[in-house]
Amino acid sequence: MQAVILAGGKGRRLYPFTKEIPKPLVEVVGEPIIELLLKQMQSCGVSEVIIAVHHMADQIKEVVGDGSRFGLKISYSHEEKELSTVAPLKLIDSLQDKFIVANGDILTDLDFADMMVLHMQSGAELSVAVTKRCHDIDYGVIETDSNNNIILFKEKPKSDYLVSCGIYIFSKTILNQIPDNVPFGFDNLMETLLKQKTPINSYLFEKFWLDIGRPADYEKAQTEYEKYLKYKN
Repeated sequence: MQAVILAGGKGRRLYPFTKEIPKPLVEVVGEPIIELLLKQMQSCGVSEVIIAVHHMADQIKEVVGDGSRFGLKISYSHEEKELSTVAPLKLIDSLQDKFIVANGDILTDLDFADMMVLHMQSGAELSVAVTKRCHDIDYGVIETDSNNNIILFKEKPKSDYLVSCGIYIFSKTILNQIPDNVPFGFDNLMETLLKQKTPINSYLFEKFWLDIGRPADYEKAQTEYEKYLKYKN
């Protein structure tokens, strides 16, 4: 299997941890996030990884190298300007018919091989890994009718929803929906496909997943990943 890791962003939301290093090199329990992701990919049968880089690209190349120490073939695709989260794929000439795409700031034990199999079975051009999240509302929630009469009251309810894990399977044909050399994000792609009523497959994942996007997330990851390692071992 082939994977693309998106590692070109400036990590503004994670400042000050990203003041001097790119976000994928921020360490969790002593290891750069991107290395933990690479090891998980390799354990699931990924053999080739292309890392899309832009901000502080040389640092990522120096730390990760050619992939030999991970048992992977790693190459780099360099963005001359910021292209958001999907347009960088158009710069890569060597993409397979079906390939994994993952953000470079996530921790997970997702089975990439299983997701690939289900993507192929679905017949969709795009599969999105999703996971469940719950939000506690710290208020009594009220609903009213058109006459402002209260018709429902819930004391501190919970709101359940699905979120994107930042992990996808792309069929190469979907690249036709992406413009050349202009910023185009995953949100833009989803809007385009939904307007066209193009089938999009979801892959429900309920095991270990953390997004290291903000300082609070990063600090939480240190303890959560330690707990995960103890449980795993």
